[in-house]
Amino acid sequence: MFSGWLLIGFVLLEVAARQGLGEVELLSALARLVLVLALVIAAVAVAANKWRDDRPSDRFPGIVQDVTVIALFMAIGTVLLREQLLTTTAVGAVVVGFALQDTLGNLFAGLAIQIEKPFRVGHWIRVGERDGQVQEVTWRATKLRTKDSEFLIVPNSVMAKDPVLNYSEPTLANVVSIEVGTGYETPPNDAKRALLEAVANAPLALRSPAPKVLLKGFGSSSLDYQVLFWIDDYGKEREARDEVRSNIWYAFRRSGIEIPWPIQIQYERQEEPVRTETHVTVAADRLGAVDLFLTLTPETRHRLATAARHHLFAAGEAMVRQDAEGDSMFVLMSGRARVTIEPSGQEVAIIPAGGFFGEMSMLTGDRRTATVRAIDDTRALEISAAEIRELVVANPALLDHISGVVTARRTGLDEARASAATVTSPEAKQTLLTRMRQYLHL
Repeated sequence: MFSGWLLIGFVLLEVAARQGLGEVELLSALARLVLVLALVIAAVAVAANKWRDDRPSDRFPGIVQDVTVIALFMAIGTVLLREQLLTTTAVGAVVVGFALQDTLGNLFAGLAIQIEKPFRVGHWIRVGERDGQVQEVTWRATKLRTKDSEFLIVPNSVMAKDPVLNYSEPTLANVVSIEVGTGYETPPNDAKRALLEAVANAPLALRSPAPKVLLKGFGSSSLDYQVLFWIDDYGKEREARDEVRSNIWYAFRRSGIEIPWPIQIQYERQEEPVRTETHVTVAADRLGAVDLFLTLTPETRHRLATAARHHLFAAGEAMVRQDAEGDSMFVLMSGRARVTIEPSGQEVAIIPAGGFFGEMSMLTGDRRTATVRAIDDTRALEISAAEIRELVVANPALLDHISGVVTARRTGLDEARASAATVTSPEAKQTLLTRMRQYLHL
């Protein structure tokens, strides 16, 4: 489009020169310069424009095309108007050089950035102490959008001088480091196991490369650990840290691991037990509504609630994972849980407060058949096979009752999945009862 207007200007200047409407030599020289500029712009556009299939767009962005046009125009113009331009060019170069040294520095730095491609639009980079996503590279500056949605404009001369850290190359995966401490009474292997569990429950943390937990040092009041995990979008680094830190709190709470309080602060507080007698009483009442434990006396249910482990799971956290080994069942004291089948993630059930799951793993040692995740912050009671065995030894008839409930429950699930009625044979019930006796060593 611009070349077309220049050609029209060339024609008008040429007509004016032929008609003698002014200084003929000057008009003729201007006409030739306009024609040269039009031809140079057209040639560069044909070589690098974006409507050609074989365009070299990565190496010929707008700023490179503009510099090429200017360089070719000046070279050809000097040849055509050598006598008129030599003196003017020499004097003008000195004046322009002093007046525009900062601007020219930014221009040439921007040109080098466009040609070398140390980063591209959309990449996350760090310049000095600031992080940002590249939005645009102009003649004068590089424009970045920070994580706080602020617009940061960095002169190209600064980009050329300062080190630039590119988070998006050579791979999108970036490591995130979190430091946390535990008390000296916590064995390192227990702490590492809980920390890896916390990372595994963070959706933004990649499974590959695998996360790492390193014992960083022996602090004045804590064992200091460094948790390393990877994410594939540096723009979500803050959200990933939040997920892992939140999960660490829940994982430590379930495992009985305490993050030491700062020893520089002197404080007095009333210690509140994690599990009070009220919690145990509520749990015992909840067990009375579960089919498996209907035949237990209130005293027996209270003993079972006392022996069982009380857990708190964060919303979205996996309570059990499919195919994992297990020897316990869970009863929901509060909150809800979602049951899904891997790897499709198909939802098969929602377990409300008062519901239970995992009884087959507790009674037979089978691997978990589904993944169960907390929908809300969920409190759960975990009952192990050892605790059930103690009850059955004291009350052998309990095993027959549990076997009947589990068989009926499995039949209902099979009917729902197959959409057809299924009659449970005495042999199937006997087989399940035999497996339970073998696993519980009865």
